[in-house]
Amino acid sequence: MFDPFSQEFFDDPYKFYRCMRTEAPVYHCDQYDFDALTRDEDVATQFAVEVITAMLGIPEDHVQQVRLWTDTSLHREPGQIEMAERGRQAITESTAYFYDVVQQRRAQPGESDLFSLLMAAEIEREDGGITGLSDFEIMGFASQLGGAGAETVTKLLASAGYLFARHPDQWAKLPDDRSFISAAVEELLRYDNPVHYDVRRSVKDSTLHGVTIPIGKPVFLMLASASRDPEAWTDADVFDVERNRTEDQNLGLGYGIHSCLGAALARMETAIALEKLLDFTPRYEVDWDGCTRVQMANVGGWSSVPVRVIR
Repeated sequence: MFDPFSQEFFDDPYKFYRCMRTEAPVYHCDQYDFDALTRDEDVATQFAVEVITAMLGIPEDHVQQVRLWTDTSLHREPGQIEMAERGRQAITESTAYFYDVVQQRRAQPGESDLFSLLMAAEIEREDGGITGLSDFEIMGFASQLGGAGAETVTKLLASAGYLFARHPDQWAKLPDDRSFISAAVEELLRYDNPVHYDVRRSVKDSTLHGVTIPIGKPVFLMLASASRDPEAWTDADVFDVERNRTEDQNLGLGYGIHSCLGAALARMETAIALEKLLDFTPRYEVDWDGCTRVQMANVGGWSSVPVRVIR
């Protein structure tokens, strides 16, 4: 049984995806009353958080606190669906913090930080009027960027360390030809996407694979499963930085109107990180026993990948 809040799912989500794509491409979960779509044909730490918080203009002494708030709000114990009290407290504290930052920028705007730029921006409202952004809108935007910047790229970089150690033949391609770095970023996003699923609600009755999803029902769009769909990718379960990218759309950072706002930044950060790893730690090994996976709502990957540099 597929349960996105179970220990078995946290440990190895891809074994569930393989079974679901083949046997139940529209999987109905009676326990939580949602449907999950897993086929490609059906889908609409520190380094990373320091980059996004610098862009926002958050003081250095609060940078890692933003990451901790996000980690706490997303954490789930096996079987836990709703946010725990610690998570709600983290949301409250982060909201209060971003509110204070907004007030500080209102009183003393900066020149290039995103808070100040957002305050200077004007948008057209639904009634045709032109207004600035409210404090609430700026806070929400900053919170979303800070959270996304603190989580997804962080998990992607951890996966990079883990996967290249598991596949040294792939890592060996990068030092002599740095042009493979961009392709490596795309393969990391495809093979071990940090965002495993997005949740939407059906806006009408829809029938897929003989299953009718009623209007208004939650639908789990399993992005990480679609990225390993053998109907979309040749040898989908093989990690290959020389993969033919024209076979299908990479869903690692969304697609179309639901593309990640920070997709270009995420790709750039990951590429820079791989460049630096090649420069400073071209040979390394992973302490496999020390690797631990995250337990979070919709975010997958590693919370710890200890490495040892080989000189």
